[in-house]
Amino acid sequence: MSSILIVTDAWHPQINGVVRSLERTAEELEAIGVRVEVLSPQEFKTLPCPTYPEIRLSLTHRGIVRRKIEEHGCEHLHIATEGPLGLLAASVAKKTGRPFTTSYHTRFPEYVSARLPVPLAWSYSWLRRFHNAGCGCMVATRSLEQDLRDRGFNNLMRWSRGVDEQLFKPYEGSVLPEELPRPVFMYVGRVAVEKNIKAFLDLDLPGSMVVVGDGPQLDSLRREYAKVHFTGAKVGEELARHYADADVFVFPSLTDTFGNVMLEALACGVPVAAYPVMGPLDVIGDTGAGVLSEDLREAAIASLDIPRDHCRKIALNYTWAASARQFLDNCIEARDIYNSVHGDAKAAE
Repeated sequence: MSSILIVTDAWHPQINGVVRSLERTAEELEAIGVRVEVLSPQEFKTLPCPTYPEIRLSLTHRGIVRRKIEEHGCEHLHIATEGPLGLLAASVAKKTGRPFTTSYHTRFPEYVSARLPVPLAWSYSWLRRFHNAGCGCMVATRSLEQDLRDRGFNNLMRWSRGVDEQLFKPYEGSVLPEELPRPVFMYVGRVAVEKNIKAFLDLDLPGSMVVVGDGPQLDSLRREYAKVHFTGAKVGEELARHYADADVFVFPSLTDTFGNVMLEALACGVPVAAYPVMGPLDVIGDTGAGVLSEDLREAAIASLDIPRDHCRKIALNYTWAASARQFLDNCIEARDIYNSVHGDAKAAE
């Protein structure tokens, strides 16, 4: 396969796991000779998504999206998100008989129910129709695959994630204020209600708590938790140095499908404390690189004893090159399945 068009509602200037995953996958594919084009909100007029203003909702229609897909002239279409662009792209693909794959990055029904009184069954019914219309739906972990299969999702394909081990690594020196007492328990990620950050901030832990990231809850949490050190968003080496300055990375989310931040923390030599739920069960599991417990405080304290070199060793099992190869193989398989089915249908006519 020589060219792939990725349609995504999540793209720069957003900073999140979806954008990082798509960006690194594109870089790795291009390194092996696959042309990757991206159709994102940057090509359209947009408006901010309610309760999530960093996401820009594209103002366009099916005819324009169809024209742009045709202009890119790519061999395969991958639809990464279920937003306005993703929905329009899927509509175009179905109408024109174009094979496409999708990916399930976010437990969207749980995110919606955290904000609005919308039954999970309604959201999953809508998502099931969207993803089942494609030739394959890529998921990051075994537990997510099983969960979606139990909910009636079909054609599920595994697409794991990677970590930039050259950027995320142990660093000498400290970037945190010297007056912060040790040990340092850190959260990195979007500061929003669906991340369950208060479950971390309400813990009675020794030392200090640090929150790295931005989001709609940042101002209110700063006011409520005056003793917590909030750094705001960090990127690049500055982000990596913050990870490396922590003693334990605390991941309180109950809704993430994977959690790239856990790999980044591990690559910096920082053990992970989390609940035993989807994401942590797949990344940490029984690796010994963290502690999973319904008692998050217990997990955080116990993680202090984990050797930092072991954490990095576990993270190095995940590479973006392997992730991109898996993504490409899925695209090829989905296209072969589509051609096989439609070839049989034409032969029967």
